[in-house]
Amino acid sequence: MALCGLSVTHSNLILYIPPLKPTTRRSRTHSPLFSPLTTTLTTLLSQNPKQIDPVKPPICLSKRVLNLTILAVLSSVPLSRFSKSMAQDYLDLELYTDSKEGFTLLKPSSWIKVDKAGATALFEEENKGANNVGVVVTPVRLTSLDEFGTPQFVADKLIQAEKRKESTKDAEVIAVSERSGKGGLHVYEFEYKLDSTRGGMKRIFSAAFVASKKLYLLNIAHSDKPESPLDTHTRTILEQVLHSFDVAPSI
Repeated sequence: MALCGLSVTHSNLILYIPPLKPTTRRSRTHSPLFSPLTTTLTTLLSQNPKQIDPVKPPICLSKRVLNLTILAVLSSVPLSRFSKSMAQDYLDLELYTDSKEGFTLLKPSSWIKVDKAGATALFEEENKGANNVGVVVTPVRLTSLDEFGTPQFVADKLIQAEKRKESTKDAEVIAVSERSGKGGLHVYEFEYKLDSTRGGMKRIFSAAFVASKKLYLLNIAHSDKPESPLDTHTRTILEQVLHSFDVAPSI
């Protein structure tokens, strides 16, 4: 395990996201990276990006160091507070921090980092590229996401945009929430079900926040078909990823 390192159109705003530099192998499968949440918020909030000076690369620590750290923390707390399944959930995740773009999150440890134009970071389940975790970072004019609207307002626009797509058969919002990130940062979280002619039924988890006049978007997509529904363990893992998305700590 390496410790490295959820649509509305506005005619006056233009989205431009520069392509990633090739640092890892390219995905062999084609999968849609983001839901309309990405298009909605980036189109509404983005502006022409500014040149970003290079800073320190993502931090990398060994799997052994991370596991020992987790086990040390768990061992310092009464066992009654942690079940074996909870401990296993944490061991199935690893921390990814991008110091250059300024965000951090947990990701499934077995998922592979791949390159995709328009994505700041993208991780896919091996041989199942439709199951993925992706992040897009783009400059915006706002200083906080709540200047744009409430979480419910964003969710309503999101589902309206999803339903307008020709490929969408059905879309339903499951949950909308807001939490505090580092320094009292407002983070919006969304969960919805999507049935599409492109990939069938999926469960989507998304998170968004604005920090330092940059919009940060996390999108987690996973197959959730009737014949193979999203299981409890996998859901718990993906929820941990969702709730971990935050600004990177200062180095």
